[in-house]
Amino acid sequence: MTSPEPFAFLGCLELRELLPWEAHDARELGTALEKVPAESVFCHMSAVLMHRSATTETYPNDFAVWAASEARDARLAERLAAIDPFQADSMEPVRDALVSTIGDHLQHLPAAPPGAHGQPFRFFQVHLVPVPTGHQARTLGEFRDALAEVDASALFFHVIDGRYRRGLGRGDFAEWVDTALGRPDVAERLARIDPGVGNLERIRERHLRVLSEALEQAR
Repeated sequence: MTSPEPFAFLGCLELRELLPWEAHDARELGTALEKVPAESVFCHMSAVLMHRSATTETYPNDFAVWAASEARDARLAERLAAIDPFQADSMEPVRDALVSTIGDHLQHLPAAPPGAHGQPFRFFQVHLVPVPTGHQARTLGEFRDALAEVDASALFFHVIDGRYRRGLGRGDFAEWVDTALGRPDVAERLARIDPGVGNLERIRERHLRVLSEALEQAR
């Protein structure tokens, strides 16, 4: 029997590129969102996970954080926070949801939207530079053990970025466990882990739990 292709764990470094769009109020935010690259939408909706602390933030994306802290519009912040970037295979439906939510919010305002009391929203996008971690795995047990040790940025690269890089709606971990190890049952459980809940360490814990349970059942 041919040995499966090993899974090579990659961490990542961020290179931020400031884009020529900014917004001073909600209307400008919605207009800019229609123009910026999809990669920028991804970064503002998902890259926050790279820096989220152990304590879950009140607002899970940059748009909601800005609406609350700078535009001081708690209602808009709550609505933007409710948009889940992980239920779609691409950022275009997420962009549409953001623009639609802002438009609907503006329609129901009794007056023109106030300008930001603080800093304008500045759009950027992140270029991820893959970095080898030195960890590889050929079996489910090796995979579990390596996942427990790799840098947290590997979770972002393989679980978050991997969903959109592959365009499959699931990350690199689930894809390898399914195609290389022939364990679609475990892959499905990994793919169902919601990366929007908690931080990267919480995401690691949930993956390790699924893998440990699978290994225990196989004994």
